[in-house]
Amino acid sequence: MRTVLSVHRTHDKCYLYNMSQYTDQLGRTVMQLHAPQRIVSLVPSLTELLYTLQLEQEVVGITRFCIHPSHWRQQKANIGGTKQVHVQQVQALQPHLVIASKEENIKEQVEDISSFAAVWVSDINNYHQALDAILSIGEMCNKQQAALQLVTHIQQQFAEISTVEQPMSAAYLIWKDPYMTVGGDTFIHDMMQRCGLQNIFSHCTRYPTTTVEELQQSSCQVVILSSEPYPFREKHLADLQQQLPGKKIILANGEMFSWYGSRMLQAPAYFIGLLQRLQQG
Repeated sequence: MRTVLSVHRTHDKCYLYNMSQYTDQLGRTVMQLHAPQRIVSLVPSLTELLYTLQLEQEVVGITRFCIHPSHWRQQKANIGGTKQVHVQQVQALQPHLVIASKEENIKEQVEDISSFAAVWVSDINNYHQALDAILSIGEMCNKQQAALQLVTHIQQQFAEISTVEQPMSAAYLIWKDPYMTVGGDTFIHDMMQRCGLQNIFSHCTRYPTTTVEELQQSSCQVVILSSEPYPFREKHLADLQQQLPGKKIILANGEMFSWYGSRMLQAPAYFIGLLQRLQQG
């Protein structure tokens, strides 16, 4: 972070602003007001992080998918979906800082917003990048100490997960029609490994499609049905169990595997419980 002074002139006045320069996770330079007072979040998991960092007053806009904390859905301006951001509504909020995601948001919309606001873009594909994002956002929002404490607590919680000598092979499904899973360069893959699961699609990138036939012929012992983005339910579990009688099919809370940010505090205890269920059969 580097601090610079910015001069803004009107026809009769001159304003001097204390600006800070940061680098986001795409390597972009981001110039913003020091300790921004108006923040818009386009990323649900990072919206929850902003709440954890006690930025209740500073956050003015969120997406309709930002469900945590629940009371912000009534209190903050709704600026559309993660992939259908209402750019003009964001502009009307006059944000000092907008937090976006390379994966979750549309590049063209982020570029449009960058024309009138400072935009910090996350690119999180593993545990360490998630912790770096927490620290970076804490620094930008003048919450360095709170962010550092959160990261320390997350590290302590993940250290409680015991190493599994023989990880169970697994496929993690995020979508239906077609079925989609996760490759080895994703945050979910990293969480699977830390949970004690071996991703059978680790050789793939991003989110490849798969079929029941491929799963039948695969070596996977477990098929995990995520609660998001596709809302897998008991009926889907029952259908797949009939088609994959030799596999163990389970439902999982997708937030624990895919939400980086403060939700990571809860993930280790969830993973430990999930692994115990699987080991008990």
